[in-house]
Amino acid sequence: MNHNILKRVILDQIEIIQSAEIIERDYDFEKNVNYILVGLRRAGKSTLLYKIARELVEAGCDWSQIIYVNFEDDRLLGFSKDDFNDIVETAYELTDAKELYYFFDEIQIIDGWEHFARRMADQKKHVYITGSNAKMLSSEMEKALGGRYLSKMIMPFSLSESLDYKEIAHDEKAFLTTSKAAKVRRGCQEYILSGGFPKAQLLSNKREYIKSVYEKVLLGDIIEREKVNNKMALRLMIKKIAETVMHEISFNTLAGNVKATGIKTSTDSMIDYVSYAENAYLLFRNRNYVSKFAEKESTPRFYFYDNGILSLFLVDKPSALLENAVAVYLKRRFEEVYYFKSTRTGIDIDFFIPEENCAIQVAYSIETAEDRETKSLVSFAEKTKGIRRLIIVTNEEERTITKDGLTIEVIPVYKFIMG
Repeated sequence: MNHNILKRVILDQIEIIQSAEIIERDYDFEKNVNYILVGLRRAGKSTLLYKIARELVEAGCDWSQIIYVNFEDDRLLGFSKDDFNDIVETAYELTDAKELYYFFDEIQIIDGWEHFARRMADQKKHVYITGSNAKMLSSEMEKALGGRYLSKMIMPFSLSESLDYKEIAHDEKAFLTTSKAAKVRRGCQEYILSGGFPKAQLLSNKREYIKSVYEKVLLGDIIEREKVNNKMALRLMIKKIAETVMHEISFNTLAGNVKATGIKTSTDSMIDYVSYAENAYLLFRNRNYVSKFAEKESTPRFYFYDNGILSLFLVDKPSALLENAVAVYLKRRFEEVYYFKSTRTGIDIDFFIPEENCAIQVAYSIETAEDRETKSLVSFAEKTKGIRRLIIVTNEEERTITKDGLTIEVIPVYKFIMG
């Protein structure tokens, strides 16, 4: 790789970092530890690297010690794994400093990157990596990297981060003030509709920005990366999944729904396409806690990592957006989250968190559905040992229900997903 091109890429990127707006996020990083940050595009991974780089300079590093390469730079078209060492050589041409800090943005674009990353770690280099593909955390990659990097999944803004960015107070005191509490509720409704992409937060036309991110994920991270030929089948599949949020759906049904539009596809293609969407952090799945293994995998409930993308496909479906926001919050907080549906007992629980012994139902309003929403929770608690907490998340309602000696917390979404 031409070293002069690499120098321009690195030096131009330094100027970008120096002038960038740094957004505070709820992520912490250990010093002198190599990291891999993964997650959905535009979730804020690069900005976190900018923050780390600026903190290094504030702590005494010179900017010449910051070697930042964004592999989506069009000047790096044609870059291959054989060119990686040119980055190191170029870095030493730029500075005589012994300690260098390497930042590699969207490195998954380059096949074979993991071998270079391992060598850099073995040579005790300081390395930070980002990528937009879950394969970077696969067992094969873990084996190749051999525990030399800590990984963090970076998600779009949480509700709390969104409110912080908009300078909307949301502490306990704020909820005691009518005007401030109203701002929190309004901010939450906007978050549920438009999601948490950092750059979308203050835009007047959020939808256009979110649509552009979705198209980039679809075209770049899925269609181009995975070499998908049947593009229309993929697009329709994602649309059908969006329309079934809140409900389980089998891959056979997905294939049937797509074929009903006149587009040819197969169940195997649906399985592959869902895998691609999951790898791109577009979708994630919740499995049925009580199903056999094969059913767990073949009949999941799907959710979107960002409500803004889901809202592109839905018209006047506040219940689906509400449940998706709860699913994203739980995904952020817990390793294992399931739904619980038993045809034998009739119990149907939206979310079950085993480590917390907690069951959660989501209902836009319980004004006319209290009996239905509480029945499954009570039955579940009576038939499951150790259940400590029963919750119904609503759009606005808040109270406590006592039924058959059990306490059910009714919590408005703006309080539930704030943590």
